[in-house]
Amino acid sequence: MATGWAGDGAVQDQIDATVKDGIKRARSQLAQGPGLTHCEECGAAIPEARRKAVPGVRLCIACQEAEEREEESGAGYNRRGSKDSQLR
Repeated sequence: MATGWAGDGAVQDQIDATVKDGIKRARSQLAQGPGLTHCEECGAAIPEARRKAVPGVRLCIACQEAEEREEESGAGYNRRGSKDSQLR
């Protein structure tokens, strides 16, 4: 099948690369090491149940939610520049 300039499997290669990038980014954001007893942002106590559930926790729930909202605001950028994302 003729696909223009792209080689066979190019679309799948791009999908695989995007998935690998996402996994790498998610793993880099996982907390490591011992968790804190108090939030490093606001100093509020972090409940023991949260420390057990999230190894390496560094933020209280409120600060974690605020950080995730900030991260989501920049998530719309498509660095691969597919045509579909440019048409939106």
